[in-house]
Amino acid sequence: MASPCEVLVDTDDPSEAAAALAAAVDEAARVERKFSRYRDDNQIHVINHAGGRPVRVDEEMARLLDYAATCYEVSHGRFDITSGALRRVWTFDGGDRVPEASAIAEILLHVGWQRVTWRDRVLTMPAGMEIDLGGIGKEYAVDRAAARVGAVSRAAFLINLGGDLFASGPRRSGQPWGIGVDDPARTGQAPLGRIELSQGGVATSGDARRFVMWNGRRLGHILDPFTGWPVEGAPRSVTVLAATCIEAGTLSTLAYLEGPGATRALEEQGVRFWIV
Repeated sequence: MASPCEVLVDTDDPSEAAAALAAAVDEAARVERKFSRYRDDNQIHVINHAGGRPVRVDEEMARLLDYAATCYEVSHGRFDITSGALRRVWTFDGGDRVPEASAIAEILLHVGWQRVTWRDRVLTMPAGMEIDLGGIGKEYAVDRAAARVGAVSRAAFLINLGGDLFASGPRRSGQPWGIGVDDPARTGQAPLGRIELSQGGVATSGDARRFVMWNGRRLGHILDPFTGWPVEGAPRSVTVLAATCIEAGTLSTLAYLEGPGATRALEEQGVRFWIV
């Protein structure tokens, strides 16, 4: 998952804790192998190198593509898994390198879910396009790992994959898990606040770790598929609590994509959230 990960299990039984950890590791690794765009031995690679040919996918991939298509529709095109192609010209390493307008314009010719044909588990994309499930993949891995852990342990647990989390229920004492809200200005240091999480998922979208500096401005890594640039006027971070991690992650990303309208977007959803 390219980030620190942990599994907390509220138990005194070392074997139960070990079984929970193994289940989470196995499932997270499986999801990463199957859906990472950085591998050359999975369906994502086949899709991204099909050269315009149709590709039939399995049921699990189809569910995620259906979900991504729904996100595209409800966001009016802002949440677009084909926008990962823009990573060819953007590098969010904290430096000051910004691509030329001509390079962005060229890549945008290969961005747009509306150019994709998705029907009956068969995906067809014009040559040069690609999909990237990074916007939902880690959150999906959290939920899948939680399901696996729940099958091997009755103890309360919390899974944290790089800041995307899920808690199965309150601890044995009846107390919730304490989750720190990161300060994007001092990421990894003193938290801005504390979430009392009894059950559900938490996810954050923001510019704390992946960004570039341009004309004195900090630009986050979440890109607007219409302009090819980082979202204009977006918050530093958006944290959402929801029933599942993938729901929390989707809502935080959708809100971030709204830029200055992030607060209004989440208020309309009626979920708990924290915006910096």
